[in-house]
Amino acid sequence: MRHYREIVQLATPIAGIQLAQVALTSTDLLMMGLINVEAVAAGGLAILLYNQIRTMCVGMVTSVGNLVAASVARSEKRTGSPIPDAISAEEVKDLLRASLLLGMIVSLCAGTILLIAGQLLAFAGQDVGVTSLAKPILATLAPGLLPMLWLNVLRQFSVGMRRAGSLLTVTIVSIGVNALLDAAFVYGWLGIPRMGLAGIGLATTSVQGWTFIVYLRMIRRDRVLRPLLALDGWNAPWSTVVLIARTGTPIALTYGSEAAITSIATVFMGTFGPVALAASNIVNQLAYLAYQLNIGLSQGSSILVSRAMSKGEHSEIAAIARQTLAISASLMFLLGLLYIFVPQVVLRPFLGMHADPSVTAAASILLWFAIAHQLLKGSQNICIGLLRGLGNTKTGLISALVGYWLVGIPAMALLAFGAGRKGPGVWSGLCVGFGVTSILLWQRFRRDLSAARRRKDEPTYHHQLIKREAGSADAHAHQKIPS
Repeated sequence: MRHYREIVQLATPIAGIQLAQVALTSTDLLMMGLINVEAVAAGGLAILLYNQIRTMCVGMVTSVGNLVAASVARSEKRTGSPIPDAISAEEVKDLLRASLLLGMIVSLCAGTILLIAGQLLAFAGQDVGVTSLAKPILATLAPGLLPMLWLNVLRQFSVGMRRAGSLLTVTIVSIGVNALLDAAFVYGWLGIPRMGLAGIGLATTSVQGWTFIVYLRMIRRDRVLRPLLALDGWNAPWSTVVLIARTGTPIALTYGSEAAITSIATVFMGTFGPVALAASNIVNQLAYLAYQLNIGLSQGSSILVSRAMSKGEHSEIAAIARQTLAISASLMFLLGLLYIFVPQVVLRPFLGMHADPSVTAAASILLWFAIAHQLLKGSQNICIGLLRGLGNTKTGLISALVGYWLVGIPAMALLAFGAGRKGPGVWSGLCVGFGVTSILLWQRFRRDLSAARRRKDEPTYHHQLIKREAGSADAHAHQKIPS
């Protein structure tokens, strides 16, 4: 029972921030439903592309939480105190500086890519009207990547310290503020010019910045975190930036592949017309909301595994994995019951007061596929987190390349177009891709855990944490990152 409690305590604030982020785009999609079906199709497509880029950006700094947790665990092993000693404090500060600098670089590059993607939609077989509507919202969503990524850096720092705090109040308020700004920008309230879909993107970007500032203030008030808070990214050791980028790149590419298969599925759905695309966008957003719970569980369990590895408590890792999976499966099962028994209630908020019957019917069918989608995708993400805790950030990418690109995408094309199953065929292929990836990941986790038990006295990649300049070259020569 101890691990259940620890997993929930760590996962809840992580999932809270994730839901706060997704709640913004979910609120946006709700507001689009008040305009028309074309707005849902175009805006949903833009949000999907934004979420793909956002997910990859987050992946670049995800390992920071593990690195912080490992440093603090080693300090605790040395001193017996949960408060970092002088060596660990400097390591944590450098990690924070480096991740903030890396976050700025990554967000600027990602924003540029998002703008370019908007220009290329017309070449992906999308409806011309949908493409023209999607471009403005992409342009106003792009600047929000910077505060979003800095917020995630602070989250990884605080979670690694096991003091993430609660963002429940902030999450609720941010949803309300976002909805108010959406309406103001769309309908021109308070003398604001009518901006349509572009205004919805601007509202989300504004709330991203506000949420970052609020979370930063929360950390400043924490007596343990405040002394470790280092915002001077320009003073970050470049070696630390490289370390975070090296461990984060496979994670980002894995997350990107995960998001890419969904984006490709959406492009496929768009070839079947605005109704099919709108239905898929709505169900995908529901599945994406559920997925944030699994992200919280994945990162929470990953932190616990990193601590167990650094303290030599390898026997605890299997229990952490089993209990995390049990929590995830229970949550996904409960959501699945809602999809089965009250689909109209689940879909109604996204369809507006005057729901298009054709969209409702199409979305109701796809909800059945969303159940398997959530279970399989959640399982694989949890395993990716567990592997990251063991020091393996590369297997997730390899498994994703096989499961998504060699199996999932061909399955989508074959079932949707070859077998003529259209929308259900696309979602069936998605589930096949996630299922294969999940099997590959869990097989590797079992092998890595067995290997870790056999060589528990050997260093993991966490021991490559930033060494102060004195003696760092010599230390690095004796350390290796397991593949």
